[in-house]
This record gives sequence, C-alpha cells and structure tokens, in this order.
Amino acid sequence: MAFPFSRKKTGDEVQTKNPALGLVLELAQVLAISLAIIIPVRYFLIQPFYVKGASMEPSFFDHEYLIIDELSYRFKNPERGDIVVFRYPNDPKQFFIKRVIGLPGETVEIAAGQIKIYNDKSPNGLELDEKQYLDQDYTATNRTTTLKSDEYFVLGDNRVASYDSRYFGPVKRSYIVGRVWLRGWPLDRMKAFNPQQYPL
Repeated sequence: MAFPFSRKKTGDEVQTKNPALGLVLELAQVLAISLAIIIPVRYFLIQPFYVKGASMEPSFFDHEYLIIDELSYRFKNPERGDIVVFRYPNDPKQFFIKRVIGLPGETVEIAAGQIKIYNDKSPNGLELDEKQYLDQDYTATNRTTTLKSDEYFVLGDNRVASYDSRYFGPVKRSYIVGRVWLRGWPLDRMKAFNPQQYPL
C-alpha cells in the first residue's frame, strides 16, 4: 500500500515524511528561538519610543524615533543630565521624555530664570550651566523643591513649551523606565547619547 507523503529508501538515503509538516515544525522552531531572543531584549534591555510634541526641542523633534536603554538603571541610578523616559505621575499609562535636573536629596531652586542646585557639595547653591543643550538661557516660574530619597526633578529642554516637574512635581525612581540611548530616525540626525557633565 502506497502512502503519498512517505517513502523509504535503502543505502545512504533516509526515510522522508510529510514535507509540509516538516516545514511547519521548522518554522515553529525558528519562531520560538526568535521570540526567546526578542522578548527579553524588547521588554528588559531596550525599547523603542517616538517623540511626541515640542517639549524637548532642540534636542529632539516631534516624531523622532528613539531607542531607550532599560538595562543600565537596573545597576545604577539616573544621573543629572540624563534624558529619561518615565511614566507620568498623574497617569502612569502615559510616557514622558525629559532631562534629569535634580537628584534625590537635593533642593532645586528656580528663580529669576536660573536654576540653582543645593546639595552636600554645594550647600550654598550652585547655578546650573545648561548652555550646551538649551536654545534659551531662561527657565520660567519661581519654585523651590526639596527632593526625597527616591525623587527626581525633570525638565524639558524647550522650557517655554514643556510640562514638567515645575508643574506636576518630582518623579519617583520607580516611574523611570530608562534613558535615551540612541536616536535612530531620521537617519541624518542619528546619534548616541552619553550622560551630560556638570561642574557639581
């Protein structure tokens, strides 16, 4: 009796079975291996985001595509100058992108358009130099905020069009998803980002 999808040969040849079934099994193996690699990378190492709005101009423009490093903050805390993606404190389903200005335990003072940081190294306050990434050397509103041990003060680079810690307050460490690692799109603005250095 003959079987349409099975035949047995002698010598060096091997028995072959249903080729369609073999293809399905092979595809299933490839898919399983791919998912085993992609899922941990996607959810635990890096994550894509795109910019929405003008609050980070000129550093980032609307609809630019970013890759977020989620791994680094599993081993260290955010640093001043890091550009971070975080969950909006008043609605954790929304994600915001801003720059870290104040660190846990510090006092951030905004007055006369300038920012001063008070900490153990600068108990009398040190004015923050942000000329490297700001178009305008002026931060509106007057506010003084002392941060708790798990809080960060974040601001958008476009200070006149940014909704940030001046208005919704500090961001808890647990709400920070990761730091901007790479701008992938548009190609002519592709760039990797390192922590900003300040004289503090």
